[in-house]
Amino acid sequence: MTVKLKPLFNFDNLPTPELIGNGLTGKDILSVEQFDQDKLKYVFARAHEMRELVERVGHCDLLAGKVASCLFYEPSTRTSASFIAAMERLGGSVIPITQGVQFSSVSKGETLADTIRTLEQYSDVIVLRHPEIGSAQVAADYSRVPVINAGDGAGEHPTQALLDLFTIREELGRIDGLKIAMVGDLRYGRTVHSLTRLLTQYDVSLRFVSPEILRLPLTIMNHVIDAGLDVRETHDVADVIKNADVLYVTRVQKERFTDLAQYEEVKDHYVITPEIMTQAKEKMIVMHPLPRVGEIHYTVDHDPRAAYFRQVKNGMYIRMALLAAVLGRA
Repeated sequence: MTVKLKPLFNFDNLPTPELIGNGLTGKDILSVEQFDQDKLKYVFARAHEMRELVERVGHCDLLAGKVASCLFYEPSTRTSASFIAAMERLGGSVIPITQGVQFSSVSKGETLADTIRTLEQYSDVIVLRHPEIGSAQVAADYSRVPVINAGDGAGEHPTQALLDLFTIREELGRIDGLKIAMVGDLRYGRTVHSLTRLLTQYDVSLRFVSPEILRLPLTIMNHVIDAGLDVRETHDVADVIKNADVLYVTRVQKERFTDLAQYEEVKDHYVITPEIMTQAKEKMIVMHPLPRVGEIHYTVDHDPRAAYFRQVKNGMYIRMALLAAVLGRA
């Protein structure tokens, strides 16, 4: 006797692409400025569905026949791996140029524009990381397929900000009313820049903790002030740890320094230890975009408030949701 199983996910009779992607279908993802609260709610709802899909069946064929090119001019572990995992769990395939563009025609002097024009011939979407601010916009200007910004120098990292905001909501159940402290390299930290811009859409209090030479850029600080948020700057974690609902820690980025003496001076300025965590609320979270290079002690990993590896996993769900939306298959 043959038993016919009912499919877990039915992709027949899908709505139009405009309804599927909430305005994201066929669009580049270059900046968090593209996301209002309606789009954020849409992406987060789809990310929930992707989590359920992965936990129940592991994968599906939603993006079968679709190809993503992952073009990374800078080193990456989490962003590149999560985009690749996201595409493959949705049944698509990947052209991975992620182990250093020195192995591509870039080493022969090929321009970004020509590389993009080449990859669009094979791809339905291009995921780009590049060391120069504005490079993602340049790529989008030349590409006929959607470009997703996976980090452009010290500029933006929109998909990281989306997964960060998603993590905060998942862990604490809300965003409005929270006190969020960002610690470390606020000058060059593109994850901080993008997340801060997203948070200006909510009723939150922001605390920025950094050495003087790594303060948040004035343009972003003015954006926060113009949004009317409660904001303060300090040099001491002790000033914020007792009241913080979210402690968002970043590494000091050696690769952004032209003067290594300055880097050596500030690289170990902040280290989150179990002793510091005794001063924190029982209900709070510690986040980090990773990699870390000593700014969170490994013994903190055992603290249930350490959310950074849960944050990593959320990155795959968010990127699954974005890929499906951009390709019109959510």
